[in-house]
Amino acid sequence: MSRLVLTLLLILTCGPAWPGAWLREKGTAFTAASLTAFREADGAHDYKTSLYSEWGARPHLTLGLDAEEHRDLYGHALLFARFPLADFGKSGRFAAEVGAGAHHRGLQAWAMYKAALSYGRGIQTGWGGGWIAIDTALEYRTHEALIRKLDFTAGLSSGRRFDPLLQIETSYTPGTPWYWSARPSVMYRPKSGKTTWVLGFERNAARDGTGVKLALWSTY
Repeated sequence: MSRLVLTLLLILTCGPAWPGAWLREKGTAFTAASLTAFREADGAHDYKTSLYSEWGARPHLTLGLDAEEHRDLYGHALLFARFPLADFGKSGRFAAEVGAGAHHRGLQAWAMYKAALSYGRGIQTGWGGGWIAIDTALEYRTHEALIRKLDFTAGLSSGRRFDPLLQIETSYTPGTPWYWSARPSVMYRPKSGKTTWVLGFERNAARDGTGVKLALWSTY
């Protein structure tokens, strides 16, 4: 329960939003904290928490942290570096990312490594401007097989107080079924412009029920 309280405090005191192909400007930072709660078939509650942060270390280098925890049962923490590969203007941009860290199950922990290739571009719709991002990754956890990931994110940044967001994540580990999760959400931007609240729902291949996600994004 103490881990849940800590995560709620993080959500209230700090601020992925658009990782992948976009880099942070030098000296700027972004933080996202989230809590997703599920109700099990027997009436019990389950939850997972995440903390994501990135910082523009140089004009062409972004450093960051990606951490997730599932009720103290298993989770990971990964440090990463992102750098640009190509920028095609309105046609989009590519970036690469490499990371290293650790993951655990219970009290056992192992090293993990990640390499990713991302594509992103801005879009214009009848409801305003927005973006799409496609992220592919290979994730090696030293006690498991190589995990292959493919994620998709789309959202609007119209300047309105409310905008939609859709995140779809998939992964495949040899010898196991494909895993997927889908999170449709609504973003709310207060007048301050420095924070964004995100409220959404999650369905995934591991559960029959629907989770509720609350997140706070902040820029500095």
